Amino acid sequence: MNQPIQLSLEQQFSIRSFANQVQHMSSEQAKEFLVKLYEQMMVREATYQELLKHQWGLDSGSTMA
Repeated sequence: MNQPIQLSLEQQFSIRSFANQVQHMSSEQAKEFLVKLYEQMMVREATYQELLKHQWGLDSGSTMA
């Protein structure tokens, strides 16, 4: 995995659109948005961790035979 992941054209367009929206935000709006975005990233990470634990049988509710 030495090569960076390439984004699709749709993803690149989405980034450009997002950048345009951010340009029109006030500083306060941008700060609030960043905090919410960071919170969503943490929730996503925790969700992925829980899904992987479950998939790999590492969650406390599973029994290993």
